[in-house]
Amino acid sequence: MDVSFWNREIETADRSSLEALQIQRLKEVVSYALKTSFYQKRLSKVGIGSPEDIKSLNDLKKIPFSVKDDLRQNYPKGMLAVDMEKVVRVHSSSGTTGIPTVIYYTREDVGRWTDLLSRGIIATGATAKDIFQNMMSYGLFTGGLGMHYGAERVGMTVIPVGGGNTQRQLQIMRDFRTTVLHITPSYLLHIHQCMPEYNIKPRDLFLKKAYLGAEPYSEPTRLKLQELYGIDIYNSYGLSEMNGPGVAFECVYKNDLHVWEDGYIVEIINPTTGEILPDGEKGEVVLTNLIRHALPLIRYRTRDLAFIHTEPCPCGRTHRRISRILGRTDDMLIINGVNVFPSQIEEVLMSIPEVGTNYMIHLATREGLDRLTVKVELYQKLFTGDLSQLDSLKGRIKDKLRASITINAHIELHEPGFLPAFEGKGKRVVDERQKL
Repeated sequence: MDVSFWNREIETADRSSLEALQIQRLKEVVSYALKTSFYQKRLSKVGIGSPEDIKSLNDLKKIPFSVKDDLRQNYPKGMLAVDMEKVVRVHSSSGTTGIPTVIYYTREDVGRWTDLLSRGIIATGATAKDIFQNMMSYGLFTGGLGMHYGAERVGMTVIPVGGGNTQRQLQIMRDFRTTVLHITPSYLLHIHQCMPEYNIKPRDLFLKKAYLGAEPYSEPTRLKLQELYGIDIYNSYGLSEMNGPGVAFECVYKNDLHVWEDGYIVEIINPTTGEILPDGEKGEVVLTNLIRHALPLIRYRTRDLAFIHTEPCPCGRTHRRISRILGRTDDMLIINGVNVFPSQIEEVLMSIPEVGTNYMIHLATREGLDRLTVKVELYQKLFTGDLSQLDSLKGRIKDKLRASITINAHIELHEPGFLPAFEGKGKRVVDERQKL
């Protein structure tokens, strides 16, 4: 398998060289952090009053965790470490309510972030010859502009179409011979469902790859999309608080995601105790941003659950890999006392050929107990309306869900197009228990 590098020296650096660079950059970040009253108070309590107090990476453990509420409580400029005239861009995390979380960037911050995105794109085998259709939202959301800059730096032809308007998206794919997409998994599923309406088939397009992000999805969903479109699907990972996309990226081997460790220090902790867990154990991802000076963020609790791989990747990159995101500490559903992640339900549904590309998870209370209803659209080609087949499929879905989450779910089967479609982040869970 052909392996390409954006910066071979850094991507294949030995562990000691990589850690030396991390210490150097951590000191730089601490020097900026100490310019804010927030970090002055936080760091002084643990004996860090200057960058020189950081002697090794072990000193990072002294520093308390940061959380989303820290950003909200210091809105809008309480954690800004540079003069406003040095800020060239402002982003805000998507999907929040109440006080937003705002991130600032200097010109150099944007440049370093862009470089990591270019590195991730090249790791998937893409080149300057590719046509890149960016179908993520632009604006305060980091996904659109972030990948846009990375793709441009690689030299790809970038089509900044943004999200929505499926007919136009398909026309652009066909007219400009798009080869690479950046899109949410929900919307990519939806587009396939809409193709017959516009008399288009995947083989009519020129797609080779797609980068999926912005919402959690399961490995069976990736496999289903690869089969439906006949392309390679790559996972990317990022979050607004850490700049946006590009924190970690899969390479051509698709053995989970390389964290660019010259840009981020990754830790996995027990989400209850805060204890640092060894490689291989599942826990909450904690990240320290080493490449942003305008708004330093040290030991940020992402609420994402994953683990670090212990074995090296065949691509030759030495940066450690994290698993795909296995859930979140704050989207876990507790159903009649049982902990369930929506991703567990999706994994079961997407492994069943007769299940289409859209589903909903509905929660309500009946006679004092939680009731889980899973609404599923059928795969168009297999939708015959035969009642005996439908009853058999219902039973099979119910049994497979019970084996996975230990809960008896009520299953509703619907014809294609019945459930709401999503052109951005998919809203898969409707929880009405609090309303009763």
